[in-house]
Amino acid sequence: MGKLSIISMLCVLILAMLGGFCNAHKVTKLHFYVQDIISGPNQTVWEVARAKITSNSPTSFGLVKVVDDLITATSDANSEALGRLQGQITFADLEESGPVMNFNVVFKSGAFSGSVITLSGRNDASDKYREYAIVGGTGVFRMARGHAITSTYSVDSAKGRFVFEYTLYVVHGKSSTLFDM
Repeated sequence: MGKLSIISMLCVLILAMLGGFCNAHKVTKLHFYVQDIISGPNQTVWEVARAKITSNSPTSFGLVKVVDDLITATSDANSEALGRLQGQITFADLEESGPVMNFNVVFKSGAFSGSVITLSGRNDASDKYREYAIVGGTGVFRMARGHAITSTYSVDSAKGRFVFEYTLYVVHGKSSTLFDM
């Protein structure tokens, strides 16, 4: 076999393997609501740490909160429960308010039950829409990547309740069809 034939065969083989890799991934769009309660008997957001500087900082620098919010199918807190948004909020900017958010979207019912999507990013509350990176996942969402868009859907200051709307665009699937074990 000539040199050109071997190179051609290798190119075809590589293209076929890359095609298999691309086809092993899919894109899933998810839309849900997060019920955030910052005060009262059913509080879901709690302060767990603060630095010496936090009390005097205009940006709450050094403050750390943990979150365990209910995820629902609609904006109504009594609608179908899909799972929990669990993670932490860290105030890590000395100059402006822009907390770092690290969350796991933990699905507890439906087609994605038992699966997790991990989000990370900066939450600039002055922006109408905030964007987080999807940096991983488990279960159905193994090898996840993509992005999430969130916005404040409603605020009830008297009850300390916020509802956030989330839309996720998740690329996920097998890591590769080339090296399955």
